[in-house]
Amino acid sequence: MDTKQRRDLILNGSIYKVIITLSIPIMINNLIQTLYNLADGVWVSKLGSVYFAATAFVWPVNFLFISLGIGVSIAGTSLLSQLIGAGDYEEANRYSSQLIVLSLIFSVCFTIIGYLVSPHIIKLMGATGDLADYSNIYLRITFLDMPFMFLFFNFNSIMNAQGNTMLPTVLSGISAILNVILDPIFIFTFNMGIAGAAIATLISKALLSFAGIYILYKTPTMIKLKLKGFKFDKDIISKLVSVGVPSSIGQTGSALGFMVLNGFIASYGTATMAAFGMINRVTSLIMQPAMGIGAALTSIVGQNLGSGQIDRVREAFKKSSIFTISFSVAGLILLLLLDKEIVNFFMQSKDDLEVISQGISFLRFISFSMPLMGMFSVFQGVFQGSGHTKYSMAMEVGRLWLVRLPMILMFKHFTNIGPTGIWFSMSFSNLIVCIYGLAIYKRGQWQRKVIRTV
Repeated sequence: MDTKQRRDLILNGSIYKVIITLSIPIMINNLIQTLYNLADGVWVSKLGSVYFAATAFVWPVNFLFISLGIGVSIAGTSLLSQLIGAGDYEEANRYSSQLIVLSLIFSVCFTIIGYLVSPHIIKLMGATGDLADYSNIYLRITFLDMPFMFLFFNFNSIMNAQGNTMLPTVLSGISAILNVILDPIFIFTFNMGIAGAAIATLISKALLSFAGIYILYKTPTMIKLKLKGFKFDKDIISKLVSVGVPSSIGQTGSALGFMVLNGFIASYGTATMAAFGMINRVTSLIMQPAMGIGAALTSIVGQNLGSGQIDRVREAFKKSSIFTISFSVAGLILLLLLDKEIVNFFMQSKDDLEVISQGISFLRFISFSMPLMGMFSVFQGVFQGSGHTKYSMAMEVGRLWLVRLPMILMFKHFTNIGPTGIWFSMSFSNLIVCIYGLAIYKRGQWQRKVIRTV
């Protein structure tokens, strides 16, 4: 399917077909990344527990910067899809060039600052001895791949805006396979240890970003990258920042919130932490369809809003909701019917009855909020696609910082219900944020265009 056929499908085709066509590659991409992280961890763990601990220790710092890149990517998808929907390809070209140069400047600044302050960050986080040394080696090299990572995020947003979710998935898959192959070569053959793991990732991401930029230059797509004679455009940069900053705040606020949440959960003991980690693996798999649909909805909403088809945007929301709730209810029923079997399958130490008990308790609580978690992704897709990222930011940050974390603290200090307070707070926060999302959707202010189209 070429780019014009994709645009025609998004603007005129069956909504169900559009959702399936765009969301399935995103789901596959998410699965690829999950499997890659698993394989990467296996190679590092062969070096020893302290090496594996170092990669896990600096993960929150990496996640924080990745969140910034994702925020920029969401802004790009939103604005570019609206321009494509309006048929204003020349303006889309200008926006994509500004987006890439702006991202490159920010990512290079992040790389320099991150590389210089890495030892201080690790010290502030409390690492000492070998853990601090290996964490510093790994984090510094990881900061070097930031420009490549941001460039691929840009490529991803430009492709998604055109409805091409397959090509980024193919490239991500090739990069992940390459990384898994390079890991043992750099770690063991070249005897570079943990630095080898980071360098393998750096090379894989660099090749991935170069491939993406080459495709933008050389292949027939609706958006053509033109950097010759580049000049900064104040109006375009202002619009990218106004849409991108709330999105980045939402992503980073969520990342920080989950870091704090992990601290609260750990305070209840290792059994509670193990149960939380175990059930999260299960729910993340069940939620893949909803997350894929939410991400696909960003470009569907953007293009149709750009072409002035508000009724079609509303139809996409309704049918995405039907899809998502159906998948989520099916997942809910599966989890409730097979709760003991699922927990036992994911358990590492079969004899730890406390972890099993808490895992089943958490599974039952979170099962009932699966449809709500699915609708959270749908609302995010609508608000991000429309460019009104302040609403998606409010949902991301509000769910954790205004509802979930205060409730967990309240249950911890004023009741004796133990970890049940965590499980209830997580489910209840999903309900509150979906009520907020529905209220914002009904008000209809998200339908106002954030960008002037022809």
